[in-house]
Amino acid sequence: MKTYIFRVESEQEEDGRWSAEVPTLPGCATWGDTIEEALESIREATELYVEPLLAHGEHIPDGGPKEVIEEPAVAVTV
Repeated sequence: MKTYIFRVESEQEEDGRWSAEVPTLPGCATWGDTIEEALESIREATELYVEPLLAHGEHIPDGGPKEVIEEPAVAVTV
């Protein structure tokens, strides 16, 4: 098993909820009522995005996993 770390972009929306996305994984985005919910949700979404790619021998899209310092991140072990 390997652990992949992806940079996450998060933002509070006008309605108060939080959105989160992994920019290097097209379409991998979600939201939550709190930042904690949004980050947990994006962790799950990232795992569901990456697992099938690896299972089928495909590569993670260009710009894939990043080492992140002082930024929100999500780690996925598959």
